[in-house]
Amino acid sequence: MHEGWMDMGWVGVLWWLLIAVFVVLVVLALRRSTTAGPSSPEEILKSRYARGEIDREQYQRMLEELRR
Repeated sequence: MHEGWMDMGWVGVLWWLLIAVFVVLVVLALRRSTTAGPSSPEEILKSRYARGEIDREQYQRMLEELRR
């Protein structure tokens, strides 16, 4: 009796391909989520204001500076 991945048949090969595709999709999703974030200076300023790092006056002043 032969044992090994070559003797699994098409069903076994398809399962391995399905697992490989799933792993690739998970890696791509994780990579995208770690690189996603505010990209423009205005978006960064908005997120700082939303987190409470700066007050309304600072936000408006900095926003005016960015838009000049």
